[in-house]
Amino acid sequence: MKKPILFYQEELARYEADTHKLKSQLVQLSLVRLAIFLLTSLGVYLVYPNELYCLGIIVLGIAVFLFLMKKHANLKEEKNLTEALAQLNAEEIAIANGDFHNRNTGELFQNPKHYYSLDIDLFGRASFFQYMNRTETEEGTGALANVLLANEITSISSRQETIKELAALPKWRQLFAATARLIKIQTPGASIIDWLNNYQSFIPKFMQWFPMIFSGLSIGVIALFVLDYIPEFAVLVWLFIGLGITGYFKKKTDLLSQNIDRVKDTFQQYANLLEQIENQTFHGKLLQEQKELIQAEGKKASTIFKELTKIIKDFDNRKNILSAVISNGFMLWDIKQTYKLEQWIAQYNNKIEDWLKAVSFFDAYNSLGNYAFNKPEYIYPSINTNHTTIDTKSLGHPLLFSDNRVDNDLKINNQEFFIITGANMAGKSTFLRTISLHIVMANVGLPICAARSEYTPVKLITSMRTVDSLTDDSSYFFAELTRLKFIINEIKKEPYFIILDEILKGTNSTDKAIGSKKFVEKLVASKATGIIATHDLSLCEIEKVLDEVKNYYFDAEIIDDELHFDYTFKKGICKNMNASFLLKKMEIV
Repeated sequence: MKKPILFYQEELARYEADTHKLKSQLVQLSLVRLAIFLLTSLGVYLVYPNELYCLGIIVLGIAVFLFLMKKHANLKEEKNLTEALAQLNAEEIAIANGDFHNRNTGELFQNPKHYYSLDIDLFGRASFFQYMNRTETEEGTGALANVLLANEITSISSRQETIKELAALPKWRQLFAATARLIKIQTPGASIIDWLNNYQSFIPKFMQWFPMIFSGLSIGVIALFVLDYIPEFAVLVWLFIGLGITGYFKKKTDLLSQNIDRVKDTFQQYANLLEQIENQTFHGKLLQEQKELIQAEGKKASTIFKELTKIIKDFDNRKNILSAVISNGFMLWDIKQTYKLEQWIAQYNNKIEDWLKAVSFFDAYNSLGNYAFNKPEYIYPSINTNHTTIDTKSLGHPLLFSDNRVDNDLKINNQEFFIITGANMAGKSTFLRTISLHIVMANVGLPICAARSEYTPVKLITSMRTVDSLTDDSSYFFAELTRLKFIINEIKKEPYFIILDEILKGTNSTDKAIGSKKFVEKLVASKATGIIATHDLSLCEIEKVLDEVKNYYFDAEIIDDELHFDYTFKKGICKNMNASFLLKKMEIV
């Protein structure tokens, strides 16, 4: 299989060449349009004053000019899409080289009360989310965050199947993303759904046919005036009657027009994205289910959205003062279009939420598929239900480059608890986050950075970055106790994989040692599975009295007055601590 970076380089070169070609064609079309205008003007000049010939040349010139304008608009749209596709591939190349820190950090999804979102670099600068997120809609971004936060351990195989299928469709994924990127929306989908669900119609039902009758009568009035059967004054009176009828609804119609202006770009974007979904064949059950959501009464959702777009476009004619006066005075145009719009809302407002959810789903899962495509060397965990919770070989952190990464093997059985000791900067915290991401990614259905993994699905819960709260008047120590209490309450309900990093930091050493020991004993008695990292070597004594507890460590060595780390996960207890050495080395003491 072709390496992802080669795919992106080839696609970038192709789209840049296509963009250059399209720009040249646009310039040529502009010159041709100018030439048509000049030739039409010259033709009229040469045949003047022959009115018939002048009219023929003008009509022909206008027809050709309008055709060229349409072609120009289509070419410009194609160029914009090609530029967006080129930009997507350029971004992928930059991200592959480590340049992704200017992207959305997802910090708004961090929640200290969540099971793990604050602790494992899932969100924030240089986070997993910042690295892998490729969503182009606000709803898709939220959907992706929800997938990562779900802590869901059912249907993992189905999600793996979905991600594998989307990973194999890089061109379709990029077309979807580029299409979404072309339209910048003002109103998020959730606000639109809320507006549609609460919309109250105000145009009476008889207005379905009344504007048609009124328009017919208007034709009759104008015909009578042309034939000199009625005076000009009568036409003006009829015009004002029409304006009066339309004016009765003007306040509500203006409000509707304002709301439509805010959502029309969103509707246009979703129509285009729905069409991309409809035109692609999917095989996986989850993808087919999402595609079925956008079917309604035998019509494609994109077609229904395009019907709405046409109604909105016709409705926008009211913005031209002269056109609005004539069309409303003689045809009750605003009433006619408002009625159509209200009928569309009444018929489809209960479907729109499903359509937006389907688009958000594909936007979110395209990011997951893109991540899997970018990591062909990663493996999908084998899902088991045996005694072993995690049995993995060469497990590494997914955000570290392979030449800087030290991979480790890990096997932890159900109801085992590991105590990890080690020197400062030896790799304990990175290892805990690596294991955490393994669990989260495996539960999501993503491939992981490992050579092999046997995994029994389990939910994750962590306590690694406790924060105090001035607004809640809670100290750091109280916040930590609250977190530990939360863990104890949760593991009473169902099994979790627990990851702790240096608990009870907010108290003195003796109290911390006693409290930590009692807490680990409590977890083991609760048949919990997990890992705790600590500098407190006395905690390792628990291994002597509890078979479920195992000691592991990360080491550091001082060689030629320099500190060296191998970042290797080893059985036993750390003997070499480095705080005193570092204080002296940095001339602090």
